[in-house]
Amino acid sequence: MNVGILAVQGAFIEHEQMLSRLGASCFEIRQKSDLSQSMDGLIIPGGESTVQGKLLRDLGLFVPLKEKIEAGLPVFGTCAGLLLLAKQIENDERRHFATMDIVAVRNAYGRQLGSFSAEAEFDGLGTVPMTFIRAPYIGSVGEAVQVLAVAGDRIVAAKQGSQLVTAFHPELCDDTRVHRYFLDMIRTNQA
Repeated sequence: MNVGILAVQGAFIEHEQMLSRLGASCFEIRQKSDLSQSMDGLIIPGGESTVQGKLLRDLGLFVPLKEKIEAGLPVFGTCAGLLLLAKQIENDERRHFATMDIVAVRNAYGRQLGSFSAEAEFDGLGTVPMTFIRAPYIGSVGEAVQVLAVAGDRIVAAKQGSQLVTAFHPELCDDTRVHRYFLDMIRTNQA
């Protein structure tokens, strides 16, 4: 199993470390030529979604990655990655991959100082730690979307087909269960 991690901006190194702990190989995607490697899954990290969206287009990565996602490549978007995958962003007219039938609310918890940690139930995993940094949340989901976690009264994790999103950063804690969940999605996709 080989997972590509978008590495143009954001918290990609922490995802690499998490996958390494789980024994999965990974590589960084920084330019179009990196897409020539075999890829069983893709992680889009947290960071700044506007910057990532611009760099994806400027570097020629946007169209080939969108095509791979639409063809069923398992993808895991955290925080900014959730925004890039969302079909609609409530308080932002920009659209990026727009492959997941969710409406995201950008910077929903306020500025950097509004960052916080919580614990909540994640479907099938039990209670997991969640770190929110200038996080979005999911305001609504389409019929094909499965809600996986709610913190307070807000949807913070969801799945649609081979797409997984979290508003929080599971790569910033020691708990490997959310990343293991994604690796299991990849295995199911390969079966």
